Amino acid sequence: MAGSGAGEPVELTIGGRTVRLSSPDRVYFPARGETKLDLARYYESVGEGIVRALRDRPCMMHRFPKGVSGDKVHQKRLPRGAPDWVRTVRVHFPRYNRTADELCVAHPADVVWAVQMSTVEFHPWNSRAADVEAPDEWRIDLDPMPDTSYADVRRVAHVAHEVLDELGATGFPKTSGGKGLHVYVRIPPDHGFADVRRAAHAFAREVGRRCDRVDLNWWRKDRDPSKVFVDYNQNARDHTIASAYSVRGVPEARVSAPLRWDEIDDAEPGDFTIATMPARFAELGDLHAGIDDAVFDIAPLLEWADRDARDGAETPPEPEATDLDG
Repeated sequence: MAGSGAGEPVELTIGGRTVRLSSPDRVYFPARGETKLDLARYYESVGEGIVRALRDRPCMMHRFPKGVSGDKVHQKRLPRGAPDWVRTVRVHFPRYNRTADELCVAHPADVVWAVQMSTVEFHPWNSRAADVEAPDEWRIDLDPMPDTSYADVRRVAHVAHEVLDELGATGFPKTSGGKGLHVYVRIPPDHGFADVRRAAHAFAREVGRRCDRVDLNWWRKDRDPSKVFVDYNQNARDHTIASAYSVRGVPEARVSAPLRWDEIDDAEPGDFTIATMPARFAELGDLHAGIDDAVFDIAPLLEWADRDARDGAETPPEPEATDLDG
C-alpha cells in the first residue's frame, strides 16, 4: 500500500490465473529479510509439489498478517473475497455443531492467493473432499521432546523405516520445518479416523519396542524430555500438521522439506528454507511424486492393534478437536 513501506500491489500470473498481491515488500521473515513477494515466488517455484501435498484436502491456513514476528491466525474458514476459481470443501465440527468451508487446493494459484491473504503455513487434513471422513494418508510424526537431540530423531526415523520395510509399506519422509521428522504413507480410504489412529498407535508401539529413544506416554508431562514421541494423534480427525513444502512461521523461513531416506543422516532442518528450496526442487523435482502410487493396506497394523489390546495395552482417549475459528 502506498506510503506504508510495503510497496505498491503487483499482479502475478500463476498457471494462467492472475493473483493481485498487496504489500509485496512487507518483510515476513526477519532473519534474511524475505518479503511477502518472496514467499509467493517460493510457492510458485515449488507449485507442483505443494499442490500434490494439498490437492483436494480441507486445509487450515496459518496466517501472519504482519509477518512471522506478529500474531498468528489459525484460519479454518476460507477468508472472504476469494476468486471464484478457489475451491472449498465443507467440513462439519460436531463439538460445535457447525460447519466451515475450508480451502481445497486444486491449482498453484490457489496457494499464491492464500499468500495474498497472509498465509505462511498450510495444514491439510489427511482425507480428501470426496469423503472427508475417510483418511487416505497415514502420518508418522516424530516429535522430539525439549531435550532431545536431532541424532535421536534420526535414530527413531531409521527404526520406523525398518518397520515400514518389513510391512511392505513405502514411507515418504520430510523434515517438519522444526526439530522433528514426518513420514507419510498413502493408504486406501477404507477406514475412519479412529481405525487409522489405532493403526498408527500400533506402529508407534512397535517402533518403541525396538528403540529406547521412544517415549509413548499419553501425557506430555509424563514423557522423558530427552526422548521422541511418535505422535499417532496426528491421525485423529481434524488434527493437522504442516504439509510437504509448507513454509513454517519462523524468522529463518524454514520449509517442511521432502527427503530421500539416504539423506536423513546428513540433512539438517535449517538446510531447507525459501532461499534454498527452489534450486533443490529444480534439480530433484518432487521427492514425493510417487506417493499416490504406493498405497499400503493398514490391515496388518489393525491386527497388531488387536493383539496389543488382548495383551493389555492401554487405549488412550481421543484428543480434543482444535478450536473452530470465526
